[in-house]
Amino acid sequence: MLWSGSGDLVWDAERRRIATDAAGVALWSWNFDTDEIALDERAQTLWGVSSNRAVTFETLSARIHPEDLDRVKTVFTATHKMTGAYEIDFRILLDDSIRWILARGQSEDVGIVNRVMFGVFLDVSDRKQAEEKHEMLAGEMNHRVKNLFALASALTSLAARSTETKAEMAEDLTERLAALGRAHSLVRPGPGQENKALLAELLAVLLAPYDDQTTISRRLRISVPELPVGEASATTLALVVHELATNSVKYGALSAASGTLDVSCTDEDSDLVMLWTERGGPPLDPCQRPKGFGSKLIARSISFQLGGSITYDWPPQGAVVTLRISKTCLAR
Repeated sequence: MLWSGSGDLVWDAERRRIATDAAGVALWSWNFDTDEIALDERAQTLWGVSSNRAVTFETLSARIHPEDLDRVKTVFTATHKMTGAYEIDFRILLDDSIRWILARGQSEDVGIVNRVMFGVFLDVSDRKQAEEKHEMLAGEMNHRVKNLFALASALTSLAARSTETKAEMAEDLTERLAALGRAHSLVRPGPGQENKALLAELLAVLLAPYDDQTTISRRLRISVPELPVGEASATTLALVVHELATNSVKYGALSAASGTLDVSCTDEDSDLVMLWTERGGPPLDPCQRPKGFGSKLIARSISFQLGGSITYDWPPQGAVVTLRISKTCLAR
């Protein structure tokens, strides 16, 4: 960089370019009259356009996510009528990926040269992904807290149904809550503890709080292979089982004294297919079928962390849930 005779710092074009490169800033200009947009090399890469091709606002609009397009067009069309600086973030589609772009500029014709407006683009994909993960985590925590209240109510009902005195009910409920604690310890072992569990053991511990001890032989059946389950997948599987069991004690087979739950598995090459079969519960109202954040959380967890999928069937006899899990992912 250079210094003027008065001691002021002078930024020439090369040093400005170095600074913008270091900051990840992409430059653009937009001619109001011709609709032509000029992009520097970084902006061309960001948008996936060639330097040999004329670019217009409509050219770039074709790459903007359909859900954001109208909002972006409205803001950019109104820029010369607005006052002061503006910025807008939006998604663009590039090949099979989605990027988040932040556009900044000056409105009310500030900085315009021969009907050309100038501004910058920033790739803020990492920040947006971090925000989405934070929102997902906050939503998951909120959902789990709600489920804890529902679970406490359901376990209380189970305890009341299988006992005759207040003392017996208190003891039964305490045992069920202790079983939840053992399930947590199994999927989140402490220092020096074994970080793998067997699938049958894990399911037995996870489902123990929902069982009626006096009718164990007919109420809850688990028939799965003795496969090792890694710590990461055990946590995900526990989340899925907890969600399914909570729905069952609220609406399904486990909400009725005569209801039964059968969990079985079949081996299909690289996948394990688990069937969650409920029978004997109350008729399921369509509006009570699992939906919303809990269902999205299960589907997302199974897809991204267990390499599989989940499908639901609703025959008159009771819900049938099919979990497809990658055996490779299960062992992690």
